[in-house]
Amino acid sequence: MSQREQFVSRLGFVAAAIGMAVGTGNIWRFPRMAAQYGGGVFVLVYLLALLLWSAPLLMVEMSIGRKTRLGPIGGFRDFVGEKYTWMGGWMVAVCLLITFYYAVITGWCAKYFVLSLQGAFREGVDTAALWNNFLHNRWQNIFFQALAIGLCGLIIYRGIQKGVERINKILVPSLFLFLIVAALRAVTLPGAGLGLRYLFVPDWSKLADPATWLQAFTQSAWSTGAGWGLMLTYAVYTKKRDDIPQNCLVVGFSDNSAALLAGLAVIPTIFALSPDLGAARASLSDNMGLTFISLAGLFPKMKGGLVVAPFFFLAMLFAALSSLIAEVELGAKALMDFGWTRKKSTLVIILACLVLGLPSAAFPSFLLNQDWVWGMALLVSGFWTILAARKYGLEKLRREINTGADLKLGRWWTFILKYISPCIFLAVTGWWFYQAIGWDRKTWWHPFKTSSAGTILFQWLILLVLVLLFNRALARWTRKPVEDED
Repeated sequence: MSQREQFVSRLGFVAAAIGMAVGTGNIWRFPRMAAQYGGGVFVLVYLLALLLWSAPLLMVEMSIGRKTRLGPIGGFRDFVGEKYTWMGGWMVAVCLLITFYYAVITGWCAKYFVLSLQGAFREGVDTAALWNNFLHNRWQNIFFQALAIGLCGLIIYRGIQKGVERINKILVPSLFLFLIVAALRAVTLPGAGLGLRYLFVPDWSKLADPATWLQAFTQSAWSTGAGWGLMLTYAVYTKKRDDIPQNCLVVGFSDNSAALLAGLAVIPTIFALSPDLGAARASLSDNMGLTFISLAGLFPKMKGGLVVAPFFFLAMLFAALSSLIAEVELGAKALMDFGWTRKKSTLVIILACLVLGLPSAAFPSFLLNQDWVWGMALLVSGFWTILAARKYGLEKLRREINTGADLKLGRWWTFILKYISPCIFLAVTGWWFYQAIGWDRKTWWHPFKTSSAGTILFQWLILLVLVLLFNRALARWTRKPVEDED
């Protein structure tokens, strides 16, 4: 058997895991959620969500990856039994389906970094028209999608040490540095205080609003990558003595810190430079438009804004790219577990991303549909992770995690995974379906509407049937792991 790849240092693993967690959602979704759902209250609930959902799931994922030395498919097979291999198959499929359109979003970030370098965000430029013209220019979207996935492929092709670890040691510190630069400029703007109050002063009445809790838990689940299988995949390349609780909490708190820095860069800028309070609130109501329209239009009004803009969009590009690297590595690892070489696996996954990402690059409505369907499916992946941990034995798993760890997990950890986390899944998933049905009660069941409940159920059912049908094949195709040598 060939020698198993692994991260050279703990720092390299942590950098890669933070890069996996910090993505575009930290930069364009967190700020508007925090502003709309109670400011400081949302931040506190967001922190609670990390402790009750995201961090425990990351720890389970890291345990599975380190114990089995296989990606999600083989990991679930060896962790809880062959008949549960389909859970890992679901996880890999969902992550790849997200990768197909996330490469397009990474391309958007690259395009806007290029525009910021060209000085395209000048006073008087119609940024809404600029965004819409690019969004509906299929060839430009395809080009930047191919650029993003091609660059990612080159990194994965070089392996864990020379590719993933080395690039993340550059991307992650640079990402935080660029966010700090943008945040420092934002908070020193005249009138930035109102934005800071929106972000940090608690609106305690929002504690009684279920949407605050549900949005905060949703944001944490999507932002940290808990349940994606990404932490599981990176954990395959860790050393036996790596501290699981410490590493996962460092990743989780780093992800939260990146979100707060993005909030400091975005919200004070919006409130300081918008013509009035109504315009500021309107800007914060649009997810992608917040970044590509509102902020792009405000940078020219900011003293030094044309200098800050490249830093901001480069931070967003690095966030997208570091997450995309983890997603492609997960797909490549699944093929490597089937016995393929890294080079062959990488080329096949990159080609699949290029081809199967074309509909998202060419048709924005298709991208929105896929984001809606498979973003929700990540919650289900998290639930499979909880079930796997319960099947394995929560107390047994806790003792194994604590072995050699400096930070010991108490019985509260098993209590969370046994009772609280499943309730969180049911509440958050149920709420989103309730919301989707309420948006259009007449056609909520329609399988071909962009954001219907029906389109989720229809596509989930297809995937579920496929992974169940191929359960035995997936288990048989996945080989035994390479033995540890550390």
